[in-house]
Amino acid sequence: MSAGAGVSVAVTAAVLAAAVLHAGWNALLKGAGDRLATVVLLDLTGLVLSALVLPLVPVPAPASRGLLGLSVLLHLGYELLLLASYRVGDLSQVYPLARGTAPLLVAGYAGLVLGERLAPVQLLGLAGVCAGLLVLLEVGRVPLGPAPLGRAATLGPALATGVFIAAYTVADGLGVRRSGTVLGYVAWLFLLHGLPIPLVVLAVRGRGLAARLRDRLGVGVAAGALSVAAYGLVLWAQRRGALAVVAALRETSVLVAALIGSLVFGERFGRRRVLAAAVLAAGIVFLNASR
Repeated sequence: MSAGAGVSVAVTAAVLAAAVLHAGWNALLKGAGDRLATVVLLDLTGLVLSALVLPLVPVPAPASRGLLGLSVLLHLGYELLLLASYRVGDLSQVYPLARGTAPLLVAGYAGLVLGERLAPVQLLGLAGVCAGLLVLLEVGRVPLGPAPLGRAATLGPALATGVFIAAYTVADGLGVRRSGTVLGYVAWLFLLHGLPIPLVVLAVRGRGLAARLRDRLGVGVAAGALSVAAYGLVLWAQRRGALAVVAALRETSVLVAALIGSLVFGERFGRRRVLAAAVLAAGIVFLNASR
């Protein structure tokens, strides 16, 4: 990937599709009556799908395996923080805050450590994407809690989730490039990631877990399938586009999540968010402008 390179139409389409799928499974999780059981089913679905694919795909190259292991740990932390965030915040609050911090961190890492350089028009676009995401938060206008502690309890997990998103985005962006196989990397990632949380929940909840899983089976399996498809598309794109650009494009999912929050869950979606959406869309255009 040459410095300052952009992304192709195919990569853009793949990342935008992944954004829609990602917002969709987050909405399923947020709306679930039993989110912990839904996460267990989500992880098990990824594990089963990965196990079916493994015999058909190459094994990731040894150079990628350390990053793969790191990514598994980061994804586990991300899921736990996401559960904590949705316990105290709305979809249209938590999702933009968590997803919006990641492009800033990833762009900083890609520029300072990886040496990726964006053209001036792309930098303008990245700034527009991030500015739009930040305005979408409307932190000062949304009642997050009755006291400063309540506000911190809501914002803290969402911000920490964003840090984990940025960390696993970088780890997987490097790992998939070294793996030699996108499908193999994705399959092993979801296989290794799919068991720890279900095992811990089983140990804590015991026999009562089976009934809870039956009640959430459809939602959990759907969320798991969407999750696997979304992340597979992202990792495919990360092999073919600049890391910061792919990460920023991916965060357009906040628009989908905000619309779902407004139309399905009845959360606020006022003029300020419409303006933010326009800024973000302009940022996407600049990110993909010819140079």
